[in-house]
Amino acid sequence: MFTGIIQAQGHIKSISEHDGDARLLINTGNLDLADVAIGDSIAVNGVCLTAVELGEDTFSADVSRETLSCTVGLDSLRTVNLEKALRLSDRLGGHLVSGHVDGVGQVIRFEPVGESMLLMVRAPHELSRYIAIKGSITIDGVSLTVNHVDQDDFSVNLIPHTVEVTTLKQLGVGSRVNLEVDLIARYVDRMTQWSNTGDLA
Repeated sequence: MFTGIIQAQGHIKSISEHDGDARLLINTGNLDLADVAIGDSIAVNGVCLTAVELGEDTFSADVSRETLSCTVGLDSLRTVNLEKALRLSDRLGGHLVSGHVDGVGQVIRFEPVGESMLLMVRAPHELSRYIAIKGSITIDGVSLTVNHVDQDDFSVNLIPHTVEVTTLKQLGVGSRVNLEVDLIARYVDRMTQWSNTGDLA
């Protein structure tokens, strides 16, 4: 479990393919690995990965072809957002994030508004029901608050700090991003289905 508060920007140094799966070697930048052990989870651009090898400032993680097929940003050498798994004693500065990407969205606007940036994303239609004004959304691992919703499009505001410390500054119109909807919205939807049908949908 994660919070969506990015702790560092790292870089995918190499990708080794194995029968459609891949092993990533990720330089962790200024992320402190002192308390990370093999088997621990680290979110990479919002995708929960397991550290299978550790170096002084690197870790390796295996990514299945299934994960590669339903996410973006793990198949090329690029800068990535990093967050270590949440401890129960940690502050929950963002919102509860599982690291299980629900779908891939596409940036349709990215422009300055005052000192901040307006980011508008088109979500897959099947995810739109979970996106609400003032609700939470995770974009490439970053916890953000939804400001506006119009059918399948939604917008968020990026303050200068968020732009500075995450990879979102590299986005442009047409960029594809990993989306994870709010866990609570998913459970509310499931409970509503149950109460409306008397059985699981």
